Amino acid sequence: MTTTPPTPPLDAANLARIDRLAEALAGADAVLVGAGAGLSVADGDAHAGPAFEARFADFHAARGITDAYSGGFYPFPTPEEKWAFWARNILLQRYESGPGAVYRDLYALLDGRDFFVLTTNVDHRFQNSGFPKDRLFYTQGDYGLFQCSVPCSQDTYDNHDAVVAMDAAERAGAAAGTPMRVPTRLLPTCPRCGEPLTTNLRSDDTFVQDAGWYAAAERYVAWADTHQAGRVLHLELGVGMNTPGIIKYPFWRRVHANPEATYAALSLEPGTPREIADRSILIDADLGAALSALRERLG
Repeated sequence: MTTTPPTPPLDAANLARIDRLAEALAGADAVLVGAGAGLSVADGDAHAGPAFEARFADFHAARGITDAYSGGFYPFPTPEEKWAFWARNILLQRYESGPGAVYRDLYALLDGRDFFVLTTNVDHRFQNSGFPKDRLFYTQGDYGLFQCSVPCSQDTYDNHDAVVAMDAAERAGAAAGTPMRVPTRLLPTCPRCGEPLTTNLRSDDTFVQDAGWYAAAERYVAWADTHQAGRVLHLELGVGMNTPGIIKYPFWRRVHANPEATYAALSLEPGTPREIADRSILIDADLGAALSALRERLG
């Protein structure tokens, strides 16, 4: 279980905005949540900071890797070293970390409401927090899945057993004097074509959108089409400008098209076009503290 770090107190201006958000949420017919990396960061994820540094001290010393994101793009000299990093990273981010209090607060706020979640996060914290799978569309992949690196098909593969085996073998090798190396026999290969498997994370045009991805996309489109009118709260959580075309810009367009809709952004570059400024609630504060305060106001 993740330990969420302490959060600073909210100032008066943001508390007033949270009061407005509480009213909007209480009166909403439906809620569309857009969740970015900032939500998991507020929840205490291990992509960077003390937990990552302790777990990857050897990779930092040997390769200068300081965080999971930069490590994911590091040009490792061998596939054996690459998978030593990735097996450990997947275990930490997907199978050992989270969820914490921030996701629990969000689930409590949405439970019993008509809601849907669109997220670029790949860490499975929504599912681990109890969110129903049929109300989630995670667009950028899942740390828990492999895909063919070619790819030869649109299939994905559960990776739990493979990463556990690779990590255990790497630790055994480290104890024997050969650290940061997975045995060649454990390197994951595609069961269809024999080419290397890779992570099912969107980084280029080889990303596999499998049957589950398309089913979730269809559910999202159907939900959004059903809620084009009415008091729909578009609640953006921890979304930056890395991929604004996935969450931020579509939210702005939907609120602009629906005069009864409200847009709310918590943390991470909460700008808004002037056309919907009168129906926008922008809270530039610690996301965890803001959700906790919102939950208190709604009892």
